Amino acid sequence: MKRTNSAQLGQIREMFGKIAPRYDFLNRLLSFGIDRRWRRAAAEKIPLDCTRLVLDVATGTGDMALEEASLLPSPVKIVGVDFCEEMVALAKGKITSSRHQARIDVGIASCEALPFRENTFDAASISFGIRNVVDRERGLREILRVLRPGGRLVILEFSQPTSACFRTAYYVYFRRILPAIGGFLSDFGSYRYLPDSVLDFPDRDEFKSKMTGEGFTSVSHTDLSGGIVTVYAGVKPIISS
Repeated sequence: MKRTNSAQLGQIREMFGKIAPRYDFLNRLLSFGIDRRWRRAAAEKIPLDCTRLVLDVATGTGDMALEEASLLPSPVKIVGVDFCEEMVALAKGKITSSRHQARIDVGIASCEALPFRENTFDAASISFGIRNVVDRERGLREILRVLRPGGRLVILEFSQPTSACFRTAYYVYFRRILPAIGGFLSDFGSYRYLPDSVLDFPDRDEFKSKMTGEGFTSVSHTDLSGGIVTVYAGVKPIISS
């Protein structure tokens, strides 16, 4: 099983490395620019009070980390990690050229093996990345471990629309048009993986149960844009002695 997971992780990492140069452009194009609003809505779930250090897992090219830096007060620092070296290199370039470069650090690490001590971060986020985590339960446990008691995890992920009529039209775009455009401009296999991975992802209640099962409390979800994406939130419990 470990070898299978390792091989799968390597394939996903290679895929993201391949599409990294056009990743931001295609995100804007294929989402009609709404992805920026989705990230802001997720970042707004991070508490403004008592937050000084935020971990952004699967930071990719740094969009979520930059969104958090623009929204949260200036004393807040953000640490972004991603398992794809090519993505991290792009994130470093964007952050260096931004006004938030002093507040954001990025490095290479996977969600399943975070190189941080227990109880380090006040909040954590993962934007469009949890479905790419091969061992999601282990990834959730790792995030829980590095959060401080009372710290909040915010997850932004694609989901399936709640309206049956909208879902039908969305599936045509998501399963046919999106892979065709992505394949023409970047890599077809990678953009075929996107709808497949979304359709394979647990539904809202099942995923919330996974979060609860790994130790998070006050787990909730908020649908955006008719359920195209969902923001999940959970809290690391405070254990009183």
